Amino acid sequence: MRWMLRSKIFKALVTESNVNYKGSITIDRALIDKCGLWVGEKVLVVSNTTGARLETYVIAGPMNSGVICMNGAAAHLIRAGEEIIIMGFELTDTALSASIILVDKHNAFVRFLNNNPDNAE
Repeated sequence: MRWMLRSKIFKALVTESNVNYKGSITIDRALIDKCGLWVGEKVLVVSNTTGARLETYVIAGPMNSGVICMNGAAAHLIRAGEEIIIMGFELTDTALSASIILVDKHNAFVRFLNNNPDNAE
């Protein structure tokens, strides 16, 4: 069994950070659905801006809102305005073809960055 990358949102921009929330990362529901993440799923979040890395879980934000909000203690490490990568993994005994999406500066879907046939537009 190996941990394999399954879902990735590349070059997302953190739109807000909320230290007073109970925790997690809020992600636009359209992006969650597009890359195959699940609400409540553990994700690795990496800041391209500072190099900070953390694990948290997914909360759905409003559909097509562009929201990417770092909540709780994570908001101390990754702040509004930072560019991030959000990754979900799967423990499996077979190779996976990850669903990797690129978003624009408003966190709107641009295109898939892989050749996964399940991601045909």
